[in-house]
Amino acid sequence: MLDRLLPVLLLGAQAAVWPGAALLRGAGPTAAELLAAALACGLVAAALAARRTRPVPVLVLVAAVCAVGAGPLPAGAVAVLGTAGVALALCTVAVERDTGTALLCVATLAAWQLVHGISLHGLGGSQGLDLVLTALLYAATTGTGLHVRRLRTARRNAERRLRRAEAERHRLPAAERARMERELHDVSAHHLTAIVVTVEAALGLRERRPELAGEAVRFAAGTGREVTRALSAVRAPAPSAEDLPLPEERLRELVAGFRALGQPVTCDIESLPEGTAGDAAYGIVREAMTNVVRHASGAATTVRCTYGDGGTEVVVRNAPPDASGGGTPRGAGLGGGRGQNLLRGRAREAGGTLTTGPTPDGGWEVRAVLPGPTASASPSVPRAYRVAQCVAAAGLCLQPLLPFLVIRDDTQAAGSGVSAGALFALLATAQALALLWLRRAPRTALGTVVALAGLWPVAMAVSAYAGPVLLPVGLSLLTGCAALAMVAARRAAESDSVRCAFPPTENDSVRCAFPTPYGVAPAAAVHAGAVTAAVLDRGTAAPVWLVAVAATAAAAAANGTAWYAGARYGSRRRTARDTHEGRLAAWTEEAVRDAWAERRRITTGLETTVLARTAEVVEEAEAGRLAETAERARAALAAMRALLETVRAGEQPGELRPQPTLQALDLLAHQWRATGRRVEVRLTERMPERLPAEVDLAAYRAAETVLEAGGDEPASLVFDATDRALTLSATGVPRATRRTVRERLEARAATLGGTLTSEQPGRLLLSLPLTTVPDVPTDAATATAAPAAPAAPAAPAPEEGTR
Repeated sequence: MLDRLLPVLLLGAQAAVWPGAALLRGAGPTAAELLAAALACGLVAAALAARRTRPVPVLVLVAAVCAVGAGPLPAGAVAVLGTAGVALALCTVAVERDTGTALLCVATLAAWQLVHGISLHGLGGSQGLDLVLTALLYAATTGTGLHVRRLRTARRNAERRLRRAEAERHRLPAAERARMERELHDVSAHHLTAIVVTVEAALGLRERRPELAGEAVRFAAGTGREVTRALSAVRAPAPSAEDLPLPEERLRELVAGFRALGQPVTCDIESLPEGTAGDAAYGIVREAMTNVVRHASGAATTVRCTYGDGGTEVVVRNAPPDASGGGTPRGAGLGGGRGQNLLRGRAREAGGTLTTGPTPDGGWEVRAVLPGPTASASPSVPRAYRVAQCVAAAGLCLQPLLPFLVIRDDTQAAGSGVSAGALFALLATAQALALLWLRRAPRTALGTVVALAGLWPVAMAVSAYAGPVLLPVGLSLLTGCAALAMVAARRAAESDSVRCAFPPTENDSVRCAFPTPYGVAPAAAVHAGAVTAAVLDRGTAAPVWLVAVAATAAAAAANGTAWYAGARYGSRRRTARDTHEGRLAAWTEEAVRDAWAERRRITTGLETTVLARTAEVVEEAEAGRLAETAERARAALAAMRALLETVRAGEQPGELRPQPTLQALDLLAHQWRATGRRVEVRLTERMPERLPAEVDLAAYRAAETVLEAGGDEPASLVFDATDRALTLSATGVPRATRRTVRERLEARAATLGGTLTSEQPGRLLLSLPLTTVPDVPTDAATATAAPAAPAAPAAPAPEEGTR
């Protein structure tokens, strides 16, 4: 509502300035002037009402109307709309459009006015002060608009991250349960079914081809061991897929395995995408081929995978089963009835679709269409469009039609040389440009702004400035205060890594709200000297010491207030950021714990049933007993189906929740990636399969703490181990190197006798011993949030308690 009222408020302010002030002085305007002013002001107000949807055309229209109306109308007739109205239009362009467009618009407008000598407000002066005022106005409004757009974008991104984290918090446990169900089904369907089919085929041909018996038991033993390895991977998937083979290589190996079973397969596999789509294609082919072996063993099968810009298409088609064989297929009765649903679930999770059905010749076809990878973000403004913008800006700036229609005041300033307004405009522009570097080099930029402030009295003297003596130095002081406020805001927002103005108390955090105001005193001294020099050069009856004291007091008060205001603003931003990061961390921790509880619940059943039956398969196969091997394989399949029924039942209320260990790193990385942050976690080949329980817990907690510190930078966590220690190397985590986070990590490492080093910003190295855990004082042991667990290598993760 206020956005729509702004043009109306500007119109009211313009009416109060003119003709309101003129009527109070008794100088009533003519009817023609009133009509012309009403038309011009009404047109500007109407245009400003539509500035959100068409900001650049509105700016052009407002500038053109004000330029045409400022000449013939009395002074002040468009003063408000020619200043505040144009500033509002410029600010809207900076907020609603990209930075390049905003800078191009303000530069074109300023150049157009300078080249043609056009005023938009009609408030000229003999010394050209309107130049410096216009330059400051344009710089301030454009900078404000860019800052507002940056804050709006940051707020929008933060809200999006929170929504994604909250959604993932509820989805991750269910997704983990679905993943394990799908992976367990795929492993059992593929490997155990292959054992049953191969062994029973060898049994049927034992009298005619006795050599197949030896091949069958060797295949059963090897496949049983492969089942054990595959199920172990299901229990603890790798957090990073860097060491996995290419998707097309995995798929070709899969097809080769089915050919080894005697299944005739024609393969046409092109390159496949990595990530979700590649994994989905692999799983779909594996499940479809397993169904072919079960229900149409020996039928000719075609596997085709194509990948292009439109996405990935996966087709598995088999011919009708051989009717001459008669009887029941060897794989009949081995399935659990979930294959088709899991196939569709895989395609749906990858964002695609899957269809199945008979072919015209009596066979069966599975067809999946998966979307292509997300296109990389294109530049906000294409290069051709930017060139067109520059051409249009040059045309508007140099076109002679509108300047020909503008009526100018022919009064020129007496004397020769550069006017005071031109010098002031150059100084103001230089200070504004220095402000642009505050984010990259705050000390250099602030020093430049303060140094340029000392040149304003020199410009006043060489240009024979005769206007108000405090106006130029006041404008310089305003720019310096803006620079101090920006520096203070940034340092307060990052106050955990800077010195504090006030020492923290025992009950206070190490962080402080107000950083040391290192630039206030030099800035106040320079500004006070500039004011004193300007006043004394003009001449005054007051004593020199009084002028110096008054100037110093005013400059110190202004600079101190600016620093305080900037620090308060930065402190509020820091509080909002910490609240946001805290919510993300809490939701991530809760999601990972729930998903880890699901994994541990399913893993417990897996270890006590399926893995035990699979070990019996390997034992019988190594003993050469074919019939018993097939029987144990069928028993393992039955145990897998029973486990899958338990998986679908979900977690029961009141079950204890174990604490996550390093085997939950994939869940932790997945949850942080879901918030939009790039997180890579890698375990080297030297990492042992089992760790002491307290080291396992402490290492996971350390990784969790490093990521909870927040930040948008891509983070990389690498775990390595030697004979004596486990190391965590974290890069891309600048906020984790701050004092509060370091103290938490040091306390956790000290509990186990470890160390923490931070060699450079954004990089941490944590070392935890794998052998002897030294005795530590009680206060150090309680400084960490993770309770110590018994130091048994095979000990399970401690239970956290009831939910």
